[in-house]
Amino acid sequence: MIELTVNSELQQQELGGRLAELCPGGLVVHLLGELGAGKTTLARGFIQGLGYDGRVKSPTYTLVETYDFSDFSCFHFDLYRLADPEELEYMGIRDFQTAQDILLIEWPDKGKGFLPAADLIIEIYYVGQGRKVRLIAETERGKRFLSGFTP
Repeated sequence: MIELTVNSELQQQELGGRLAELCPGGLVVHLLGELGAGKTTLARGFIQGLGYDGRVKSPTYTLVETYDFSDFSCFHFDLYRLADPEELEYMGIRDFQTAQDILLIEWPDKGKGFLPAADLIIEIYYVGQGRKVRLIAETERGKRFLSGFTP
């Protein structure tokens, strides 16, 4: 586990970008934290760090936004408004699980039982005006990923 302190929205985005630079294909990331903690901000920095130069939208109402790159796609899920985890089955969640694609999933607890297991969990907590960010590897892939990250 790696724990960091982030003191601004810009630092949160930069952290996402730094993580993206090391990201292997096929990584599944679960983003945990209270409403407004900065999950989408970190995801935005991550997606931009992968090389996306367009506007990164929050998938709060669409549940998923897709960002296509030359060799892979990044799927950004926000399950906050998901009424029933089974809806993920109707969305074709299994179609998003490929060896090269990256999944960023906010509010993964809302999709319990239908989501792929996390390689990496990112927990974001309020601490005063800033945030604590914990990076927790859940699989060998996640451990390899974190071993290359320098706080």
